Amino acid sequence: MTKLGELKKQLMKNPEFRQEYEKVDVEYTLIEEMIRARVKAHLSQAELAMKIGTTQSAIARLESGRVSPSLTTLRRYAEATGRQLKVGFV
Repeated sequence: MTKLGELKKQLMKNPEFRQEYEKVDVEYTLIEEMIRARVKAHLSQAELAMKIGTTQSAIARLESGRVSPSLTTLRRYAEATGRQLKVGFV
């Protein structure tokens, strides 16, 4: 049986797979940072939603990755959690 790490290493040799993986990895990294910011601010999803002016279910969808947030939403999320939003290209 192939271990997950070995399988990933093999798959990453394929340029198409690598490109798709890196695209998704950026999204998951952003989601993790959003959740960390909310937790560090000691806010529940419902409390954050009230500060932003949305619903808890909308926050849950954002944090699950089921929807892609706009820059305005990311800015409001950052402000509500006491953070600053920085966006850039590398």
